Amino acid sequence: MQFGDIFSWIFWLLLLFVLSFFGPRLMLSQYLIKIEGAVNVLERRSIKGKNFVLKRISKSPDFELIRRVSSFLDFFVIEPVSLDPSGIVEKLEHVLNLSDERIKSFVREIAPKLDSEEQMNLCMGLSAAISLHQLAKIMKHYLELIKKTKNLQLALLIQMQLPLIDRISKALVSGTEALTNGWPIGDSIGPLIVGGLIGNSKCIEKNETVICRKKIKGKDVILIKAKGPGGRVGKIGRVVEEILKKERVSKIITIDAAVKLEGERTGSIAEGIGVAIGGIGVDRAFIERVAVKKKIPLESIVIKMSNEEAIQPMKKEILSAEKKVVNAIEEILKRSKGKIMIVGVGNTCGIGNSKKEVEDAKKKIEKIIKIVKRRKRIEKEKRKWSLSRLFEI
Repeated sequence: MQFGDIFSWIFWLLLLFVLSFFGPRLMLSQYLIKIEGAVNVLERRSIKGKNFVLKRISKSPDFELIRRVSSFLDFFVIEPVSLDPSGIVEKLEHVLNLSDERIKSFVREIAPKLDSEEQMNLCMGLSAAISLHQLAKIMKHYLELIKKTKNLQLALLIQMQLPLIDRISKALVSGTEALTNGWPIGDSIGPLIVGGLIGNSKCIEKNETVICRKKIKGKDVILIKAKGPGGRVGKIGRVVEEILKKERVSKIITIDAAVKLEGERTGSIAEGIGVAIGGIGVDRAFIERVAVKKKIPLESIVIKMSNEEAIQPMKKEILSAEKKVVNAIEEILKRSKGKIMIVGVGNTCGIGNSKKEVEDAKKKIEKIIKIVKRRKRIEKEKRKWSLSRLFEI
């Protein structure tokens, strides 16, 4: 064996030894840099979300207001014990009602000058800001844990989730701004459609929900949605349950936003069977309980969108789904008999309770779409400028 071959073998053995010893550390350092950068971005977005809330209360918030809002961002809800499943729905409802009331009372304390609808928008914006703050805290926790334990596997898992976390945090920032300012979001499409169907008919209010009775295509219809234009989801489950106990209804149609699969088109609609209500299932449980007892058919129409689009300002594709859903409702009414109940599920932020208010909401949505497009264009130009400056250097 020649001297060059021996040297080559020694070199590769040394390189293998160095990589096996220092390779994991180099990978860990690389992952930590990425995760730390992501955490910094999340913390800045959390501050931005908090500022949306503060600016809605006061143009020049004082130290005490900043302190109180910052402290409230750590608000949490403990899920009730479910070891004994009997009565779990009522337990969840109780905890959710207490949580809602606590947020409302806090908003009334810090923003007494705002009217009731603006306060409800602020409640929704504050809830989104809390979610954003918690996300930033959890990511910070994992970053510090990885630094302490030098756990390469945990760093790899967190690093793999960064693109999804980035999408969620961007949507939460946008959602916080939209909800705080009373802009309709993607999830508002259900109330918008039912609000249009209500037209100029009179409604009664109950449990943050409006109920309207009218004839559509010759059929007796009960229309239900959360009370607007403040940000509410209403106590739809309890309201529907109470009506069904007193009246004979031949069919229930629920309209709601639904998570689309990647590859599906935003704003496309689908029809199905069951109660289309998201969340942890409290409202759905109340409706299903009575519907099963009285053997009432359950039909649903969903408008497809991503999780991020559901909490961001409503897109044009989602708004354009209204006509398709109304046509689908008319088809269902044609093949149905008796009294029909139509429920518009979702956050009614920016959506009023009459046709005129819905038309005003549509005009607002069109303006917001232009604002969002302009912001994206400016951001794109900034990125191009920064890249060109980088290449000049």
